[in-house]
Amino acid sequence: MTDASAPSERTPHDPDGQAASQQTRVVIPPDVAMVQLLGPQDQLMRTIERAFPRLFVFARGNELTIDGPREDAAIVETLVGELLTMIDAGHQINRDAVERSIGMLRGKNAQRPADVLTTNIISSRGRTIRPKTLGQKEYVDAIDRNTIVFGIGPAGTGKTYLAMAKAVAALQAKQVNRIILTRPAVEAGERLGFLPGTLNDKIDPYLRPLYDALHDMIDPDSIPKLMAAGTIEVAPLAYMRGRTLNDSFIILDEAQNTSSEQMRMFLTRLGFGSKIVVTGDVTQVDLPGGTTSGLRVIEDVLTGIDDVHFAHLDSSDVVRHRLVSDIVDAYGRYDAAAERRRAEAKKRREARAGGEGQPA
Repeated sequence: MTDASAPSERTPHDPDGQAASQQTRVVIPPDVAMVQLLGPQDQLMRTIERAFPRLFVFARGNELTIDGPREDAAIVETLVGELLTMIDAGHQINRDAVERSIGMLRGKNAQRPADVLTTNIISSRGRTIRPKTLGQKEYVDAIDRNTIVFGIGPAGTGKTYLAMAKAVAALQAKQVNRIILTRPAVEAGERLGFLPGTLNDKIDPYLRPLYDALHDMIDPDSIPKLMAAGTIEVAPLAYMRGRTLNDSFIILDEAQNTSSEQMRMFLTRLGFGSKIVVTGDVTQVDLPGGTTSGLRVIEDVLTGIDDVHFAHLDSSDVVRHRLVSDIVDAYGRYDAAAERRRAEAKKRREARAGGEGQPA
């Protein structure tokens, strides 16, 4: 951040080399401490300056001056307003919130960053779980509006975590009587039979991620009691067969590892007063060769059916380490290139076969 008393000699220019400067002043309400907006040692302001290198931002007292290209200045002016709205709502601004807000304002969407980042799903153990991206906000909104929702996307997009937060919130609001969490027990390179212990001991590693998420949202001491009472059930998908699940919030995780038959079995467990959320990543299928993933075909099967929604998340919705998003994109490019090579090889084989079949 540059102090207004010492303006820089640099002048912002547009790509054609012509000056396209606009100066905008934003007055910060006196009840907002500037450190809340600018961050400790102006860290958040530097985040904004890195995102808009052609802009100069000056601070004096409770006033910000934004100087630079008109389009960039307008985005930053809107950004400051959004950040002030978040602060007013009690939201602590950090670098992640600033970067995600900038991404939303630069994107082609009608959602305000403050509306997305201040949506509270559940508060537990001193922290509040909220969507962090526009895609996540649309996903949780779809869960509110629809009876069956499919959350499809790569690792780290919060598919299961947000669904579980909505399930706990529904239970606390007495919208449902129980939560049922299930996963197919399919090996990802390991052999179930070689794991030590009883059947429950063998299955437990597959269900452990669900337990971990529960511990983030519910007092750990109360979880055994809720499970003993049947209020929360965590079980392999095979245990769902033959049941009708009423007044329940049901989550099927890792659904890419279900067959079409298993997916049909699961969806037809739906009872009155229940909601189903199915999550999975179609790029990480661990089924044996030749078995079609039920998640890959279900959208074609259910297209056009009311009260069923498909939410597609992508690398922009990844909320883990920034490298996870880069890894997801890199694998996407690799898979696309591999698919092109396979298609080209198939064309060459067909061309050779056609040429060999021609009469001499």
